[in-house]
Amino acid sequence: MTTLIKNATIIPMTERDLALRGDILIDNGIIKAVGSVKDKADEIIDASRMIAIPSFVDGHTHLAMTLMRNYKDTSENLQDWLSEIFPIEDKLNDEDIYQASRLGALELIDSGCTVFADMYFNAWSTIRAVKEAGMRAVIGQSFMNDKDDADFRIRELAPRIQEAIGNSDMIRLDAAVHAVYTSTPDCYERATEWAKELGARMHTHLSETRKEVDDCIKQYGKTPVELLESIGVFSIPCYAAHGVHINEEEMDILKEHNVSVVHNPSSNMKLASGIAPVKRYREKGINVALGTDGDSSNNNLSMMKEMNIAALLQTVANMTPSAARPYDILEMATKCGASALGLEDRIGTIEEGKEADITLINTADVNISPVNDPFSAIVFSADRKNIDTVFCRGRKLKEHGMLLTLDKDEVIRKTEERWEDILRR
Repeated sequence: MTTLIKNATIIPMTERDLALRGDILIDNGIIKAVGSVKDKADEIIDASRMIAIPSFVDGHTHLAMTLMRNYKDTSENLQDWLSEIFPIEDKLNDEDIYQASRLGALELIDSGCTVFADMYFNAWSTIRAVKEAGMRAVIGQSFMNDKDDADFRIRELAPRIQEAIGNSDMIRLDAAVHAVYTSTPDCYERATEWAKELGARMHTHLSETRKEVDDCIKQYGKTPVELLESIGVFSIPCYAAHGVHINEEEMDILKEHNVSVVHNPSSNMKLASGIAPVKRYREKGINVALGTDGDSSNNNLSMMKEMNIAALLQTVANMTPSAARPYDILEMATKCGASALGLEDRIGTIEEGKEADITLINTADVNISPVNDPFSAIVFSADRKNIDTVFCRGRKLKEHGMLLTLDKDEVIRKTEERWEDILRR
């Protein structure tokens, strides 16, 4: 099956501020040509009023937390919020997580995202939803508590996740240790050892709040960054969510170990966690990806919204509009996200040989026209309604605004039924 996208404004993310007018040829899920294409194709898409970009990469989320969207939104801080969320999570079962993950998957696709890094429990239920939705995912084997608990999860739970993944090369398993305030150093050490044996990466929350940092110093005499370095966590590739309260010396540690930071601006603002020093990270050469966090602390999974907020937040934090230019933000949401997850050889740019994860943005609408600068148009003007078509490895997951792989109405109805049942438990 070949598809030819004709006459698009292409933002390949291969070169800074590069936008070109041309065509994209997709052959069996692979990008075969970019530019002026004369080949015939089974399907031709007229994209003359569209911008083609690499599909978005959500570098950090908790997909099934769509269940708790718009719930406990006035908590004073992260710790207060978690005290309300953890009791709900204790009630969740496989079916709850499956239905909620289906809703989350559709929400991501709807906003132009085809891959996400997830940190949640009963991950086999999320994998089932991912396969039905036709997406990619990097699924975390979650870890909390101590080494004994980590051993239990490796022995009893990880095989179930691996069985659910099966032979799919669209889903990968990583270690996902929650945070230094819920997981002991020996838990981190055991999870790191396991990930190293598996050839996996480490996904963790890191220095999200001032309290987290202060408590870690009080308990261990080190900041979270210093603690994780001292116990060898950074000996494997790592992507760390938040990174709000990190000083210059800690940034040097992250840079030395090629740790990626996943910026989650909406969640950090909503929970009053603070503002991550994204501009300084990038000046230091640290890879910064973009994430939504979960629906309960955002309250949506739109990478379009997240880009807009990330740009505006860095502007006001640094008191200069050049702190995070539109290209920088789009790079975080695509190419840098792919690098953080170790997928840069497969996705994240539009170029020959890459897998065809491509999103077409419709510019023929009142909120985005005229497109004087395509980068600004995407980051500052576009929203979910402009996402026309979404490809994941050449397969259409959304076309002309219509979601194709799951029945949206059914997914919404069943998720709402699960939530009503949870509240009765």
